[in-house]
Amino acid sequence: MFGASQVRLPNQPYSLILDFLSERFAAIGRDVWRQRMLSGKVLDAQQCCVLPTASYQPGALLYYFREVPDEVSVPFTERILYQDQHLLAVDKPHFLATLPAGRYVEETVLRRLMKRLDNPDIVPIHRLDRLTAGVLLFSLNPSSRNAYQRLFRERKVFKCYEALAPALPDLQWPYRHRSRLESAAQFFRMQEVAGLANSDTLIEVAERRDEVWRYRLYPVTGRKHQLRVHMAALGAPIINDPLYPNLQKVAGQEDYAKPLQLLAKQISFIDPFSGILRSFKSQLTLSI
Repeated sequence: MFGASQVRLPNQPYSLILDFLSERFAAIGRDVWRQRMLSGKVLDAQQCCVLPTASYQPGALLYYFREVPDEVSVPFTERILYQDQHLLAVDKPHFLATLPAGRYVEETVLRRLMKRLDNPDIVPIHRLDRLTAGVLLFSLNPSSRNAYQRLFRERKVFKCYEALAPALPDLQWPYRHRSRLESAAQFFRMQEVAGLANSDTLIEVAERRDEVWRYRLYPVTGRKHQLRVHMAALGAPIINDPLYPNLQKVAGQEDYAKPLQLLAKQISFIDPFSGILRSFKSQLTLSI
């Protein structure tokens, strides 16, 4: 279940599920767990609410939604671009995470949409970095989900990004950048290393203005932070990127006035059921 953590109940002699949760996650406290259960934030394998009086059954699968005390509100709203019985396309703003992770749980596109549409079956078909804005697709129907996810796995989806970055007048355009990406020393960053390429991006120039150009990026592969790493490797890191080429230590709250200048502008594919061309374009823009 997307957006939820899970735990398999061990073979131990507890009377209630509440007893297990209170002991396993003692730092949270029994009263907090009781309130979470009453609020529908603890579910069984059938996605039914587990109440504080529920008996303990070894081997059972349990889902629970984390809570972040004093979670920071993200002052930007996702916009629905398209919706039918199978698909949901939204325009994700900068600074809003796709899925719950780290210090963001409720302030994520997934959790917002679950509440907004009253649909617990919503699942993202792909992901965007928290700092990246643009078109993001979700599945609304479990019966058709795999068919749409397969399009991404088999690289049958056309994706176009826009980025603002320093000028690169010495390169021949369009330019194709291939490299091997692996995790860096900091788990949240990636790096280029020697070896067989596992990332591939086609880049072209859309607009030239003095020292800052607008680029169109077409990722052939979908590695973590691929576009950000590739642009930085070429000597043109995307404007306002706090991770590449060097990690910037920012004290205090994020500066919402300086979003990462990277936008998932368009996604297109042949619908696996209707056979028609689907194309979704972001209504957001990057300003030089």
